[in-house]
Amino acid sequence: MSSTDGISAPRVAHLQRETSESSIDLSLNLDGTGVSDIHTSVPFYDHLLTAFAKHSLTDLTVRASGDIEIDVHHTVEDVGIVLGQAIRQALGDKSGISRYGDALVPLDEALAQAVVDISGRPYLVHTGEPAGFEFHLIGGHFTGSMVRHVFEAITFHAGLTVHVTLLGGRDPHHIAEAEFKAFARAFRLAKALDPLVHGIPSTKGAL
Repeated sequence: MSSTDGISAPRVAHLQRETSESSIDLSLNLDGTGVSDIHTSVPFYDHLLTAFAKHSLTDLTVRASGDIEIDVHHTVEDVGIVLGQAIRQALGDKSGISRYGDALVPLDEALAQAVVDISGRPYLVHTGEPAGFEFHLIGGHFTGSMVRHVFEAITFHAGLTVHVTLLGGRDPHHIAEAEFKAFARAFRLAKALDPLVHGIPSTKGAL
């Protein structure tokens, strides 16, 4: 974000990525209301990204296709990469943001905690998922292992420090969704513009 005479520039991004494995077209608005239009060809992933948009108050449009006849891995990870890149671009120089956010989100028996620091230093700590979760097929296409892959892709390419901890849970659908919603709520707080913050919220003067 940059500003002139106190007027903030729109925090938006539109990116495209084409490889031999996937085709991604993604746009977002960090200052939206959570409106989304998402079609990745992986239905459960659409569900998770819709939840992310809604609970982070990020307007998000995604069109993605890929070699899902081989595996959903390439398409899912590549969308995460582009989402991270778009977040980084839309944040701009990060002037005026709160920078930090945390959330604790339940979904029935599942309980997830997320902490986000828009630090410019990519780092992910992701713990607590039950043994075997990574092998579980959710929605017929999406394996539990992809949850961490998506967080890794977003974290690295957006330049975020993220801690996601599953505190409890049994149902794989609930676990994945609670983790995404917790991340979304924490990100919502971290990206928010704080009227008390002047300039970049770092003693170094850059993030």
